[in-house]
Amino acid sequence: MSIKVAIFEDNRNLREGLFQLIEGSAGFCCVGAFANCDRLTHDIKESRPDVILMDIEMPGLSGIEAIKILKENFPEIKILMETIFEDTEKIFESICNGAEGYILKNTPPVLILSAIKEIYEGGAPMTPSVASKVLKMFKKNSSPYLKETIILTEREKEILRSLVEGMSYKMIAATCFISIDTVNGHIKNIYKKLQVHSKSEAVAKAIKGRIV
Repeated sequence: MSIKVAIFEDNRNLREGLFQLIEGSAGFCCVGAFANCDRLTHDIKESRPDVILMDIEMPGLSGIEAIKILKENFPEIKILMETIFEDTEKIFESICNGAEGYILKNTPPVLILSAIKEIYEGGAPMTPSVASKVLKMFKKNSSPYLKETIILTEREKEILRSLVEGMSYKMIAATCFISIDTVNGHIKNIYKKLQVHSKSEAVAKAIKGRIV
């Protein structure tokens, strides 16, 4: 079964290149390639993707604004943002709005496919340079209000810290010497304690509240 991907990218050459990459790769299927988000809800209902590859900034409705609409209407769809180095504040807004992962526009094709697969399987792909900038932005905007009200076990803190660093479930399992099922169990408990529903929300709350 192929992973169904929809692309929202205003740069025609990049959009067509991504379409060819996804459509021409085993295990992937491009169900739509759109130049803007003007008909976002309609396009998603028609294409029914598993993963959306979203440009962070487009004319008209921006990628950041689109995330809010998507998460309200299609919460099960994973969103992988495309970004550039200078987009630190926009990345911060995106992660708070619910996007699950971030890649740079110059990411090699094989790593783009890897990121799509990872996010589809529940991971949170993030290019190291992007992760570094996001962490700095979160710390800059952090506040201590959550620290006293949320109590996590040491293992839960370790796993949450790994999510903050952009690690996938598989990487967390290997680092902590536990199974992926055990990682999933811990993450469910973390979500419950933080009162969130996605990794991006958990990461945002973790750093803003200085939990890790």
